[in-house]
Amino acid sequence: VQLQASGGGLVQAGGSLRLSCTASGISLRDHAIGWFRQAPGKERERILCISADGRANYEDSVKGRFTISRDVARNTVYLQMNDLKPEDSAVYLCALHPACGGFTTAWGQGTEVTVSS
Repeated sequence: VQLQASGGGLVQAGGSLRLSCTASGISLRDHAIGWFRQAPGKERERILCISADGRANYEDSVKGRFTISRDVARNTVYLQMNDLKPEDSAVYLCALHPACGGFTTAWGQGTEVTVSS
């Protein structure tokens, strides 16, 4: 199993980015994918998850600004981030779970997002 995250970069406050997490060795129809972020000096925070049946779960910190979606044919999960704020700056990681809220079976390598004010 391998998860490859991409799409991070530098963006101004108020801007948008779309991150991708491509899975290999598994089918998204059988697993949940969660997005997490970790800012320097802070604990890793789960922000969204999409279940095996395609239902999305959002944490309050990103509700209304971030959207999770997936393309099963491409085995890829997307994280659309809008209205970015400097406090969204972090390394964003995707993770594989049997179900949203469940334990993690694999981590992607992370992609860094920096939001300038």
